[in-house]
Amino acid sequence: MKVVLLCGGLGTRLKEETEYKPKPMVEVGGRPLLWHIMKNYSKNGFNEFVLCLGYKGNVIKDYFVNYNIRANDFTLKLKDHSISIHNQHSEVDWQITFAETGPNTMTGGRVKKVQKYVDGDEFMLTYGDGVSDVNLKELLAFHRSHGKIGTVTGVVPPSRFGELVTEKNMVKTFSEKPQFDGRGMINGGYFVFNKKFFDFLPDAEECILERQPLENLARSGELCVFEHKGFWQCMDTYRDFEYLNNLWNENKAQWKTW
Repeated sequence: MKVVLLCGGLGTRLKEETEYKPKPMVEVGGRPLLWHIMKNYSKNGFNEFVLCLGYKGNVIKDYFVNYNIRANDFTLKLKDHSISIHNQHSEVDWQITFAETGPNTMTGGRVKKVQKYVDGDEFMLTYGDGVSDVNLKELLAFHRSHGKIGTVTGVVPPSRFGELVTEKNMVKTFSEKPQFDGRGMINGGYFVFNKKFFDFLPDAEECILERQPLENLARSGELCVFEHKGFWQCMDTYRDFEYLNNLWNENKAQWKTW
């Protein structure tokens, strides 16, 4: 099964990191966020990826083309520039298709452009700028159980502010980035689709996945939600960047399932 990853956005709200590289290549714990996402998929047996490239896509290409050198010890013979890799990394089974989907193409347009690389009856789809410990095998099993065209993972986002529980001017509890019970779920960015979903995507670069395609799918009764109550965090701002790196450095990276 192919895993389609949206990697082409500008990441304008994270300008400190995205001026010279696409947002999925912003590093958490010394590795691109995109790598973290792919590692979780790989841990669950999904090793065939289609990357929808756009803004500074060459940075992503260069990273993976040179991945063996980056990830392993190697010997270089300067005479003929031959390289011997000395150890094997766990990503050896990854198969990655790099698809140029245009610098200004919207999310739906990007997915439509990679239709030719999706050769199975189903495919996974995820944004390249968020991490989660969502159980991908359970997500797929749920999708197959209801028989509809699409499944979206629903998450309850953490607050961006600390929550105070007080009594008579005394703080009883303080919770940093709590999840609010009863708050509406949002799109967590982990999808499973039947290939019929491509019929809902017009062949237009301005097509936004989250607008007409998903709205029409829901209106047709063909979109189900898989509720995820565990960890989920996107990287939209520099504060998110710092938060995720702090979690990693403190060995609290809940999305690390490998």
